Amino acid sequence: MWYIEFMSESPKWNFFTNHAHVLICLAKNPEQPLREVALAVGITERAVQRIVADLEEADYLSRTRRGRQNAYVLHSELPLRHVLENHCTVEDLLDVIVPDRDEDSMLRDWTIGEHGSEVRH
Repeated sequence: MWYIEFMSESPKWNFFTNHAHVLICLAKNPEQPLREVALAVGITERAVQRIVADLEEADYLSRTRRGRQNAYVLHSELPLRHVLENHCTVEDLLDVIVPDRDEDSMLRDWTIGEHGSEVRH
Protein backbone atom coordinates (compact mmCIF):
# COMPACT_ATOMS: atom_id res chain seq x y z
CA MET A 1 0.00 0.00 0.00
CA TRP A 2 2.83 2.44 0.78
CA TYR A 3 4.08 1.92 -2.78
CA ILE A 4 0.85 3.22 -4.28
CA GLU A 5 0.88 6.25 -1.97
CA PHE A 6 4.55 6.91 -2.75
CA MET A 7 4.02 6.68 -6.51
CA SER A 8 1.01 9.02 -6.44
CA GLU A 9 3.14 11.87 -5.06
CA SER A 10 4.85 14.12 -7.59
CA PRO A 11 8.60 13.35 -7.57
CA LYS A 12 10.95 16.21 -6.73
CA TRP A 13 13.89 14.56 -8.52
CA ASN A 14 14.63 11.66 -10.88
CA PHE A 15 17.35 9.05 -11.21
CA PHE A 16 17.78 9.79 -14.92
CA THR A 17 18.39 13.07 -16.71
CA ASN A 18 16.12 14.45 -19.41
CA HIS A 19 18.78 13.37 -21.92
CA ALA A 20 18.34 9.77 -20.77
CA HIS A 21 14.55 10.09 -20.85
CA VAL A 22 14.61 11.38 -24.44
CA LEU A 23 16.98 8.58 -25.47
CA ILE A 24 14.70 6.00 -23.82
CA CYS A 25 11.63 7.38 -25.61
CA LEU A 26 13.41 7.25 -28.96
CA ALA A 27 14.61 3.71 -28.22
CA LYS A 28 11.00 2.69 -27.66
CA ASN A 29 9.83 4.34 -30.87
CA PRO A 30 12.47 5.84 -33.20
CA GLU A 31 9.78 7.47 -35.38
CA GLN A 32 7.97 9.12 -32.49
CA PRO A 33 7.36 12.85 -33.05
CA LEU A 34 9.35 15.06 -30.71
CA ARG A 35 6.13 16.64 -29.42
CA GLU A 36 5.15 13.18 -28.12
CA VAL A 37 8.59 12.74 -26.55
CA ALA A 38 8.15 16.11 -24.85
CA LEU A 39 4.80 15.06 -23.41
CA ALA A 40 6.21 11.75 -22.17
CA VAL A 41 9.27 13.35 -20.55
CA GLY A 42 7.38 16.35 -19.19
CA ILE A 43 9.45 19.06 -20.87
CA THR A 44 8.91 21.43 -23.78
CA GLU A 45 9.29 20.36 -27.38
CA ARG A 46 12.04 22.97 -27.75
CA ALA A 47 13.95 21.36 -24.84
CA VAL A 48 13.63 17.97 -26.56
CA GLN A 49 14.98 19.49 -29.79
CA ARG A 50 18.03 20.82 -27.89
CA ILE A 51 18.58 17.43 -26.26
CA VAL A 52 18.32 15.64 -29.62
CA ALA A 53 20.86 18.12 -31.02
CA ASP A 54 23.19 17.34 -28.07
CA LEU A 55 22.80 13.60 -28.61
CA GLU A 56 23.44 13.96 -32.35
CA GLU A 57 26.51 16.13 -31.77
CA ALA A 58 27.91 13.48 -29.41
CA ASP A 59 27.08 10.72 -31.98
CA TYR A 60 24.61 8.94 -29.69
CA LEU A 61 21.95 9.14 -32.39
CA SER A 62 21.48 10.00 -36.05
CA ARG A 63 18.45 11.55 -37.67
CA THR A 64 17.05 10.43 -41.01
CA ARG A 65 14.02 11.66 -42.94
CA ARG A 66 11.17 9.26 -43.65
CA GLY A 67 8.65 11.10 -45.74
CA ARG A 68 7.67 14.21 -43.81
CA GLN A 69 8.96 13.05 -40.44
CA ASN A 70 12.23 12.10 -38.80
CA ALA A 71 13.38 8.69 -37.64
CA TYR A 72 16.23 8.25 -35.20
CA VAL A 73 18.95 5.61 -35.13
CA LEU A 74 20.56 5.10 -31.74
CA HIS A 75 24.27 4.31 -31.57
CA SER A 76 23.89 2.23 -28.46
CA GLU A 77 27.38 0.73 -28.57
CA LEU A 78 28.79 3.98 -27.17
CA PRO A 79 29.70 4.21 -23.48
CA LEU A 80 27.73 6.22 -20.97
CA ARG A 81 29.39 9.57 -20.37
CA HIS A 82 29.95 9.88 -16.62
CA VAL A 83 33.13 8.37 -15.15
CA LEU A 84 31.07 6.27 -12.72
CA GLU A 85 29.11 4.70 -15.59
CA ASN A 86 31.43 4.74 -18.61
CA HIS A 87 32.21 1.05 -18.20
CA CYS A 88 28.62 0.47 -19.47
CA THR A 89 27.21 1.21 -22.89
CA VAL A 90 23.92 2.83 -23.83
CA GLU A 91 22.87 -0.67 -24.91
CA ASP A 92 23.45 -1.94 -21.36
CA LEU A 93 21.16 0.76 -20.01
CA LEU A 94 18.47 0.20 -22.64
CA ASP A 95 18.54 -3.57 -22.07
CA VAL A 96 17.36 -2.91 -18.52
CA ILE A 97 14.95 -0.03 -19.17
CA VAL A 98 13.54 -1.03 -22.59
CA PRO A 99 14.14 -4.76 -22.87
CA ASP A 100 11.77 -5.37 -25.83
CA ARG A 101 13.16 -2.98 -28.42
CA ASP A 102 12.51 -5.11 -31.48
CA GLU A 103 11.03 -3.16 -34.39
CA ASP A 104 7.53 -4.64 -34.09
CA SER A 105 7.19 -3.77 -30.40
CA MET A 106 8.46 -0.24 -30.99
CA LEU A 107 5.81 0.51 -33.58
CA ARG A 108 2.81 -1.56 -32.50
CA ASP A 109 1.29 1.09 -30.21
CA TRP A 110 1.22 3.78 -32.90
CA THR A 111 -1.07 4.30 -35.86
CA ILE A 112 -1.57 7.16 -38.27
CA GLY A 113 -4.54 9.23 -37.21
CA GLU A 114 -6.60 11.89 -38.90
CA HIS A 115 -4.56 14.42 -40.89
CA GLY A 116 -1.51 12.12 -40.85
CA SER A 117 -0.59 12.63 -37.21
CA GLU A 118 0.53 9.70 -35.06
CA VAL A 119 -1.84 8.43 -32.42
CA ARG A 120 -1.14 5.99 -29.60
CA HIS A 121 -3.91 3.40 -29.34
